[in-house]
Amino acid sequence: MRAGPLRAIALMTLTACGLTQALADAKGEIRIGQTLPYSGPLSGFGTIGRVQEAYFEKVNAEGGINGRKVKFISMDDAYSPPKTVEHTRKLVEQDEVQVMFGSLGTATNNAVHRYLNGKKIPQLFVLSGATKWADPKGFPYTMPGMAAYESEGVIYAKYILQTKPNAKIAILAQNDDFGRDYVNGFKRALGAKAATMIVSEVSYETSAPTISSQLASLKASGADVLFGVVLGKFTSQLIKGIAELGWKPELTFLPTSAASISFLAPAGLENAVGMISSSNQKDVQDVQWANDPGVKDYFAFMKQYMPNADLNNSNYAAGYNYAQLMVAVLKACKDDFSAENIKRQAASLKDLQLPLLLPGITITTGPDDYLPFQQLLLRRFDGKSWVGFGKVLDDQ
Repeated sequence: MRAGPLRAIALMTLTACGLTQALADAKGEIRIGQTLPYSGPLSGFGTIGRVQEAYFEKVNAEGGINGRKVKFISMDDAYSPPKTVEHTRKLVEQDEVQVMFGSLGTATNNAVHRYLNGKKIPQLFVLSGATKWADPKGFPYTMPGMAAYESEGVIYAKYILQTKPNAKIAILAQNDDFGRDYVNGFKRALGAKAATMIVSEVSYETSAPTISSQLASLKASGADVLFGVVLGKFTSQLIKGIAELGWKPELTFLPTSAASISFLAPAGLENAVGMISSSNQKDVQDVQWANDPGVKDYFAFMKQYMPNADLNNSNYAAGYNYAQLMVAVLKACKDDFSAENIKRQAASLKDLQLPLLLPGITITTGPDDYLPFQQLLLRRFDGKSWVGFGKVLDDQ
């Protein structure tokens, strides 16, 4: 007769223990939030979040970070600022994330910029090169994850000054913050020479169907160097357009975000030969890195955790690289995973090397320096791939 009650008590005890353990496990989690466009016109960038989810799964399978498991919650904002706001509020107020990590886009991150700083939730490694993300005094909880557009502009101008000091430069730039940041950095590096070296400067609207009239105007200026601050379809139009005009500038520069083969191919890869861009990351498909330990580890990871992924998609390697950066910050937190300490460690990186970063490129941050990536290597398109050359350059 007593077996029933005793069994019930035992079950209640086990259940209570299970709940206690579950609560303890939940309390011990490191909760990371993210918004990315998994749908909509920029859904291709959703691969970044998918590979990061797989990477954190790997981290958890290997015991977590300092004994704690990672709970990674990535939500689809379709690159729509109102959705970014909605999802970010849920992640902070309901899911109680300790950090927002690697969310994509200038407008989307801008929509939650003040909110996250007001809530004192780190907004780390924003996937946008806008200069505004590196403002430790005004927005101490936000840190960029890309080389600033201005820094990249500086590096191209430095190269021109070194190799072609008498250049006649034409600039085509998208008429928004993206274009203005690049041009501001470019002119800053040219200094007083900008007034004489830049012979023509025009812009285009993202709503424009073509940029053919702008290209014709730039060619007529007699410029022998072209800086095309373009994105997406306008990259293809620029490459094909100057070929059709028979215009062959001695140097043509494209921003890193425009250098994808998917943008070059529609214009004819042969028309992009000799164009210059930059990068801080190894091209995992380049044969020169075939035996590189970091690249081999990346492919081994992809084979195990994402066996059906298209390995030609460079967004997978980029997402993997950023996940390793986030893990390095979390490991530095030791046993204190408070938002405040996560922010502190992100701003205390010293010569951090990541396996997929190019040789000579490291990450250093400080309380007054929130730019993790200030070094880039120039690379030239050879008809098949981008080939690095010269020395690592920085915005100094």
